[in-house]
Amino acid sequence: MPAIAEIQSTALLHSAPRGSDLPTCPVCADSMIAAEASAYLPDNIIGHLWSCDTCGYGFVTKHVVRRIACN
Repeated sequence: MPAIAEIQSTALLHSAPRGSDLPTCPVCADSMIAAEASAYLPDNIIGHLWSCDTCGYGFVTKHVVRRIACN
């Protein structure tokens, strides 16, 4: 079953993901535990490919990694 992909932007407020921060399928509302694949993209962006085990819907989330400046 082919997955339909769309890009959803996310913004993290804290560094460690929590259970409530994990995505849910926008089609069937099933919770997702782990990304199917991840990739480091240019401009300090990490992309995650999610695929729902229940309905097969797929989507991509992107997160910007910010560098920490130490003095």
